[in-house]
Amino acid sequence: MADTVEIPGPLGPLQGEALAVEGAQHALVIIPGSGPTNRDGSTPSAGLQSNAYRLLAEGLAEAGIASIRIDKRGLFGSEGAIADPNDVTVRAYADDATAWVDRARDLAPCVWLAGHSEGGLVALVAAQEPPEGLCGLILLATPGRPVGRLMIEQISRNPGAAPYLDELTGIISDIEAGTPRPTAQISTPLQPLFFEGVRDYMMDLFSWNPAQLAESWPGPVLIVQGGADSQVRAEDAQALAQAMPQADQLDLPRATHMLKPDQPGDPLATYRDADIPLDPALVPGIAAFLARHDP
Repeated sequence: MADTVEIPGPLGPLQGEALAVEGAQHALVIIPGSGPTNRDGSTPSAGLQSNAYRLLAEGLAEAGIASIRIDKRGLFGSEGAIADPNDVTVRAYADDATAWVDRARDLAPCVWLAGHSEGGLVALVAAQEPPEGLCGLILLATPGRPVGRLMIEQISRNPGAAPYLDELTGIISDIEAGTPRPTAQISTPLQPLFFEGVRDYMMDLFSWNPAQLAESWPGPVLIVQGGADSQVRAEDAQALAQAMPQADQLDLPRATHMLKPDQPGDPLATYRDADIPLDPALVPGIAAFLARHDP
C-alpha cells in the first residue's frame, strides 16, 4: 500500500509517495520531468493525465521493487517547501533528490535515482556527489544535449513554428549567454515559453550539459529510450551511452516520451489517457537490470 512520506525542505516539507515491498533489495526515487508535473507523472494544469510514474511504481512493486515518487519543491504536496515554485535551480532539485535517497534507504539497501526527462538531468547532477546508499541511475527519456538546443529541435518539428525559428534560436542563445530578452522584445506566440518568472531557471537549466555530467558517473546506469519519443530522441540516448560506456540500454521501439506505446493517429493520447498502460517491456527491463546489481 502506498504511504505519503515527508522529509524536511527549505521552508516546509517535501512530500512523496512510498510503495514499500517486504524484503526489497532495491528502491527507486522517481524524479519528475519538467514543469508542474506531479508525483504520478501528470500535469493537471495542462490537462495531461498520464499517470506514468504511478503505473511504474505499481509495476515495480509487483516485481518486488520499492519506490518513492516525489513532488518537486514548490509544487503539489511539496508546495510549502519554497515560497515561489519558479525560484529553483537544477542543483536545488538535485539536493532534494539526494535527501530522498537517504529516506529511501528505509525501504531497501540499494537505492536508485530514476529521473524522467529533465528529472534525468537532476539525477545526473545529484550523482556528482553520490549520497550514501546510491547504487546507480536509471535515465528515462533523458536529454543527452543541453536543454536549450533540444528545445530548438523540438519546436522546429512543428510546421507552424517555421516563421519564428530564427527568433527562437536567438532567444535561447541570449538565455544561454545570461542575457535574456525583455518580454516586449519577444513575439507574442513565443512569450508563453519565456515569461519572466521562468527566465532565471532557464538560464540555469540551459547551462548544464547532460553528456558531460554523465562522463563523471562511473557506476551502474540504465538508459531507457522510446522509439516513438518526439521530445527526446535516439541521439540523446546515444550521447549518454557514449559518455558512460558501462551503461546498459533499454530500447522501447513503440514507446513515446511517456513510456507508453504510441497510439497511431493520436500523438497526445499517452499524455492524456491514464488508462493506457506502460510499454510492456519497461518494468521487466528495469527489473532484469536491477537483478544484475543486487547488493
